[in-house]
Parts: sequence; structure tokens; C-alpha cells
Amino acid sequence: MSTIINFYSDTKGEISKFLSNFYGKQTILENDFKWEKTFENPIQMADFLGVFIDNKDLYKINMWISLDEGIFINVTEDNVDNIIRYLYERYPY
Repeated sequence: MSTIINFYSDTKGEISKFLSNFYGKQTILENDFKWEKTFENPIQMADFLGVFIDNKDLYKINMWISLDEGIFINVTEDNVDNIIRYLYERYPY
């Protein structure tokens, strides 16, 4: 099963700006208000989680993740550490 990251924003260009900084190259999106990425290896999400929270005050973006089909969790400063720990416990390899 794949895991999913969704970014949502009410501000045009915010997600693109974040992704451009994350990837180090300009990112142009078809939809300025939503972006989704799936991961076969859930541990790969940890980088996105850390960078998102470290820079949350710079972008008007919300992040939601899905580790189980149909269940999404809003990523916040209060739960991000527990989510990252859980990823490494649930998917140790």
C-alpha cells in the first residue's frame, strides 16, 4: 500500500514556492491549491515532514498525510515528532 502526502493552500503559488525550495528547482503545478505525492516507502515522507514543519511559518500551506487508506492526519507542530517516530517504528526497513 502507498502512503500519501497532500498539501493544501488558499494562497495561489504557495505550494509551488515550497516545492521549488524543497527540490532546489522551479516547480510549476497544474493546481495552485492542492498537491499530492504518493510513496511506496513511507520513510521517504520523513524529509517532507521535517522540512514542512521547520518552514511552516514561511508558507501558508496545510499538510495532511495518509498511512492507511481513507484516513488522513493533519500534520502540526504538536504531532510531527510523534508521526516521524511512528513511521520508523511501523516501517523499520
